[in-house]
Amino acid sequence: MSISTIVKSIQDIMRQDAGVDGDAQRISQMVWMMFLKLFDAAEDDFEWEPDYVSPIAEPLRWRNWAADDEGMTGDELMEFVDARLFPELKGLATREGIDRRGQIVGEIFADSYNYMKSGTLMRQVINKLDEIDFHDQKERHLFNDIYEKILRDLQSAGNAGEYYTPRAVTQFMVDMVDPQLGQTVLDPACGTGGFLVCALEHMKAQAKDADDLAVVEQSLMGVEKKPLPHVLCLTNLFAHGVSVPDVVRDNALTRRPYRSYEKKDRVDVVLTNPPFGGKEEPGVESGFPKTFQTKETADLFLVLIIKLLKKGGRAAIVLPDGSLFGEGVKTRIKEKLLRDCNLHTIVRLPNGVFAPYTGIKTNLLFFEKGQPTEAIWYFEHPMPSDRKAYSMTRPLTIDEFDLEKAWWETREENEYAWRVPIEEIERRGYNLDIKNPHEEEVQNGDPVKLLARYEAEMDAVQTLRTALRDALAAALTQPVSADSHPRHGTAQLETADTNE
Repeated sequence: MSISTIVKSIQDIMRQDAGVDGDAQRISQMVWMMFLKLFDAAEDDFEWEPDYVSPIAEPLRWRNWAADDEGMTGDELMEFVDARLFPELKGLATREGIDRRGQIVGEIFADSYNYMKSGTLMRQVINKLDEIDFHDQKERHLFNDIYEKILRDLQSAGNAGEYYTPRAVTQFMVDMVDPQLGQTVLDPACGTGGFLVCALEHMKAQAKDADDLAVVEQSLMGVEKKPLPHVLCLTNLFAHGVSVPDVVRDNALTRRPYRSYEKKDRVDVVLTNPPFGGKEEPGVESGFPKTFQTKETADLFLVLIIKLLKKGGRAAIVLPDGSLFGEGVKTRIKEKLLRDCNLHTIVRLPNGVFAPYTGIKTNLLFFEKGQPTEAIWYFEHPMPSDRKAYSMTRPLTIDEFDLEKAWWETREENEYAWRVPIEEIERRGYNLDIKNPHEEEVQNGDPVKLLARYEAEMDAVQTLRTALRDALAAALTQPVSADSHPRHGTAQLETADTNE
């Protein structure tokens, strides 16, 4: 049975359980169970480490209570999960002397819940999960694809306004920023870990041995403030072979005072899609310099990212149109960005890339810290000719970015690309919402003449309607002669002859 079929079967079983309400709870339930099974498979590798001791007590390890398909079920299973498994695993997060792997297990269970009420149905779910062999790299790779589908399902369930960043966008941003082996990569709003996983695979391709792979694992850092995406991110990284994910559940905007970040805290690469369209709770902005204080989440993240980059550090960030043309604080933030960093490229995405979660138009900003901006290159990503909009069934694909990739090094103006010098941007008051000059502008004409033409055409329509009405009225008042309906008259005569 394929992994996708197994996952669908698990979801169908959970739909029968009275305690699981909706897709978000089904996904949350499935994730903590998958994590335990993943962790159990990973421990087979950990046990090769000298003096390795599992942070999970023997009776609580997946292999000892779940792997037997004829093991605990019904009330016995529910009693074990609710009264022992969850309390003890939650306690790992704060247990004194526990290692980082144990803390991660504790953090995951601190933010997880057992929603299922039927031990019989839970046993069925466990048995389905046990059909997946996480020791098999091929199956693990296939599972990663299914995991991404689970994440998309979570978004379509309307969870907390989170947007699933399309894989094509994530891949393109990582490809262009090109993080190198040994460089630190941060996503301060990492959600379910898409950028971190993509950067992981990108740097793994550069590794030559096990030591290099260990360096790659230690190079990734993430922060996520919401519980469920945090759990999903940790599980996602485990599924991709990261044994000790460095992902903190916190709000990156309030985790530390802005002024407290020092040179040693800075990173080589930032890749992120910060929440946009939302407002932070009162007081969050007070940790930032007064000139940049705002409640707009995306703007605060941009200020923080500039601070966190090393000199020479590179970033790619998703921002909405509003961040490009906004005034006031937004202008001051853009001025700082252009002064402290080289904002060398803005890729303008068409409507619908984030459909169906939002229709807001978005942009990909690429910049490097340490040199001021002299000019910005814009590239307007075209919508494919065979469609009017993107959708969940026909999303943006990585192949579409071949246009940008072919242009990236040569940088010549064309129908999609144009260059704007910093002098023009300053003259515009740091409004970065600059339209493609190569597009033919729609000539709408003089409004006064257009209005006069409209009124004249409406008068002509009214005259025609009046004439038509008069003609119909005249036709209806004319007398009808017998000669004008010969068939009808003949029928009357034939009827009369028959009667005689």
